[in-house]
Amino acid sequence: MKIKNGFVLREVAGKAVVIAVGEASKMFHGMINLNGTGKDIWQGVGAGKSVEEIATKLTEDYEVNFEKAKEDTEKIIGKMREAGIIEE
Repeated sequence: MKIKNGFVLREVAGKAVVIAVGEASKMFHGMINLNGTGKDIWQGVGAGKSVEEIATKLTEDYEVNFEKAKEDTEKIIGKMREAGIIEE
């Protein structure tokens, strides 16, 4: 799985946001605001990491157990798929 071309993570006024650029902006309008966890998941997907690898990193960075981190990672990745941002 990877993030489709044309979606970029930016810092705007201290907040992490994802915007569509180029051809992607023709089908996706607006922006996605990410909290710290969402940003970490986005970056993990962008780096080609598996759900398990991303969840492990979250357990290292936040006070959360692996099961909860994996559940949250799968949930956010599912939303990214629904929005058409991820390709397999």
